[in-house]
Amino acid sequence: MRVVFMGTPSFAATVLDELARCHDVVGVYTRPDAVRGRGRELSASPVKELACELGLEVFTPRTLRDSGEQTALAALEPDAICVAAYGAILPREVLDIPRFGCLNVHGSLLPRWRGAAPVERAILAGDEEAGVCIMRMEEGLDTGDFCVSRSTFVGDKSAAELTDELANLGARALITALAHVEAGAAKWTRQDESRVTYAEKIAKGELNVAPSASAAENARRVQASGEAHPSRASIAGRAVTVLEARACVADEGSEPARALRAGQAAFVQKRLYLGCAEGALEVLAVKPDGKKPMDAKAFAAGVPALRTPDAAWEEV
Repeated sequence: MRVVFMGTPSFAATVLDELARCHDVVGVYTRPDAVRGRGRELSASPVKELACELGLEVFTPRTLRDSGEQTALAALEPDAICVAAYGAILPREVLDIPRFGCLNVHGSLLPRWRGAAPVERAILAGDEEAGVCIMRMEEGLDTGDFCVSRSTFVGDKSAAELTDELANLGARALITALAHVEAGAAKWTRQDESRVTYAEKIAKGELNVAPSASAAENARRVQASGEAHPSRASIAGRAVTVLEARACVADEGSEPARALRAGQAAFVQKRLYLGCAEGALEVLAVKPDGKKPMDAKAFAAGVPALRTPDAAWEEV
């Protein structure tokens, strides 16, 4: 099948890698080069980098609403357009180009978590399951019917780990969906509008841990965090990114840890605890500003204030 692929981040690159093994990818669309990560130089998207390695033709239009861009896309004569985290809206003129339509690899169990940040929102909400759906695209935001879905348990997987797993599940699901669509055997499921939830973009600082939140909520913030949206805190006056943490259960931990008030910090029995509005958060790994990542024990060893009764922590 002649396929045009549209995507931008690593999630999409994983899907493209699998797609290119099974179908004739006649064009790859991705967002223009941009400043990504910590560097100040322009860099290509993960999808562009992979497409170039595979020798695929790459297009980086700023919009697909331009009639000239639409004509160029139609000239590729795709049987299907496959989309995964592209980052741009497809107008009706584009949706109508391929004979088998446009299929989107969406990282949620639709209709739950339509929108931009389904993985992070699933973690923050404490969902037991996350998943991926192959959806037939229409002009609404993730409103189309879906034909294949795959799910996995969230557990204690980080956002990066869960995203990678869903990308692999989604890649294989897309291959299955394309085979069903081409054979005219796809069974489409309409989304139940009464069960819709929206995955808004993660706001700056939203994943910072805070004494005013419960230990469970803070643990989910850390779990959902990543390089783009770190989980920050100030512990005994030291600004850090919290890389790994867990909420202590009611009967777990030392007596001093259980007795911590919100905003108190303590290094007890070689373990670092932060008192929260409800319960205590055990910090397992951090990255102090200007330093390399380290475990909590190594961090606490360099902060004598954590051994004093008045040690404190706060939101940055």
